[in-house]
Amino acid sequence: MAKRILVIEDDKNISELLQIYLEKEGFEVSTALDGGKGISEFEKCKPDLVLLDIMLPVMDGWEVCREIRLSSSVPIIMLTAKGETLDKVTGLDMGADDYIVKPFEVKELIARIRAVLRRYGEEEGPAPKVLNYDKLEINMDAFELKVDGKRVDTPPKEMELLYHLASSPNKVYTRNQLLDEVWGFDYFGDSRTVDVHIQRLREKLEGVSDKWCLKTVWGVGYKFELNEA
Repeated sequence: MAKRILVIEDDKNISELLQIYLEKEGFEVSTALDGGKGISEFEKCKPDLVLLDIMLPVMDGWEVCREIRLSSSVPIIMLTAKGETLDKVTGLDMGADDYIVKPFEVKELIARIRAVLRRYGEEEGPAPKVLNYDKLEINMDAFELKVDGKRVDTPPKEMELLYHLASSPNKVYTRNQLLDEVWGFDYFGDSRTVDVHIQRLREKLEGVSDKWCLKTVWGVGYKFELNEA
């Protein structure tokens, strides 16, 4: 069954061009020319992936991303002319899975779409994706984090990062490994993206348990450390 992609892009020429190329690649495509219609179309067509511009009328891309993430973990690729690190971090913090800057090569975009869908498909296996440690539950099926029995609101990418680290306790990951394995890119990722997410996770988890912690391995990266004592 063909994957459906929702393109939310206010430039009609770009939207139509993307639709042509994506349909040639075998995807089903729906489009919306503003953020409000994008939300409506998202609820209507239930896409497998969203290509989302940031500079949109009615609702900007960040608002649209935030609204989608209230009810869905569907992959989102931000598509925009903005290339500054702050914009990348903002989009990723809000739950985007990847970020591509205009102008771009269509072949690169197609490759990124397939990579994100492939990762997403791998994550949808039948086995439950729940990790439990002392006073900590990471439930990726529900995208829910519980700390000391209480649900803690956590953006999807923070959840994915924590789950990735906690799935291999005591294994050290470099920042570039985490960018590659959690975000799925390594050619424009900034290591500060990882640092920001780790800091926010620490704010949620600091002092909860003495049996585990998010630990910085200086000069290398990070790990989810279990205290064997």
